[in-house]
Amino acid sequence: MDELPIGRRVAYWRGRRKMSQQVFADRLGKSKSWVDKVERGVRRLDKFSVLYEIADILQVDVQLLMGKDPERRTDALNCIDQVEVQEIRAALERYDSMSAYFDAAPCPPPLDDMRKAVNHAWLTYQYGRYGMLTRALPKLLRDAQAADAAYGGAQAAEAAHLLGQVYQIASSVLRKLGECELAWLAADRSMAVAQRADDPLLAGIATTRVCNALVAMGRARPALELNVQIANRLAPGGGNEISPARLSVYGMLLLQGAMAASRIGDSASVDDLINCAQEAANLLGGDHNHYWTSFGPTNVELHRAAAAVELGDGGRAVEVHQLRIAEPAFNALLPERRAHHLLDIARGYAQMGDVANAGEMLLLGDRLAPSEIRCRPIAHEVMSDILRRTRGAPPSPVAELAEHMGVGV
Repeated sequence: MDELPIGRRVAYWRGRRKMSQQVFADRLGKSKSWVDKVERGVRRLDKFSVLYEIADILQVDVQLLMGKDPERRTDALNCIDQVEVQEIRAALERYDSMSAYFDAAPCPPPLDDMRKAVNHAWLTYQYGRYGMLTRALPKLLRDAQAADAAYGGAQAAEAAHLLGQVYQIASSVLRKLGECELAWLAADRSMAVAQRADDPLLAGIATTRVCNALVAMGRARPALELNVQIANRLAPGGGNEISPARLSVYGMLLLQGAMAASRIGDSASVDDLINCAQEAANLLGGDHNHYWTSFGPTNVELHRAAAAVELGDGGRAVEVHQLRIAEPAFNALLPERRAHHLLDIARGYAQMGDVANAGEMLLLGDRLAPSEIRCRPIAHEVMSDILRRTRGAPPSPVAELAEHMGVGV
């Protein structure tokens, strides 16, 4: 990458961000022809102001565009930089179990320590502390892989279970931060490991991570089909037990299927899947966090609103938010879930043209879990839309948040 011409590096990162030349040109205020000439090396990029603008739009360090090592950032709210991306990639590309087949396995950490570390990582994710999590992930991945390669007998299944969870954590945070291909790789690994852990529910929730990554990469239809297929196999009743954990995993498969259906405009499937998830939530009887799902009646309504936004019906999403989500139950959810929902409602208000309330939702989300608002590409798009459509200067709190996010008009 360092040896490529700068235009090729721009083209590479534009492709990684799933952005067409036309969309990139529009955001940059240039023509598609200008972008094409830059990427082919016909036109030189010799203005630092333009380089910084390109880096902002592509969400990469400007040093990376120039072929230099990016500077490590140190602020606590930092999301992820390309050094961390490469470290996580290197950890995901390790094959300790295969090496252990031929040689002595690397020295693993005790399983008790691994269990505590994995639980801490889940809580770090569900509290929306993405910068802290991405900095810890490379070591956590290496430790979990070493444990999975080294432990045998009765401990083998638990080691595989812990590794499967670490892959899921990695997939979830990478997808949020726009690293969709790595998110898919981690999720795919989690499914393979879940089979060795001999835990159908772990495999079921791993399926939702794979499908989320597929949706993020524009593959919503296979994601819908896979979610529904696995949900049917795990459905409570018949030969399957009706336990809180099974209801939670089954319900999340249905909800993620509904989100995939909303991406392809299949409103009938959205309604069917959410209604089935509602039945599972009613059987569960409350909001719980089995298998780290945060599943329950409140999360069903959050997904009902989110699906409405994906279908382009912002008014319906706001209506669900105002009329169907009880404040005490909502406030009892962990910060990531609440901030994620407020981001969805900000999108809903923006679809309605109500940029004032859209900005207010972003501010509320930022107070709950700043990384959910400041680090996610979709939040940057919403903020850009708010700034562009606000007449005059935006309210000072919104302008201040936009500055923290690095978003300009």
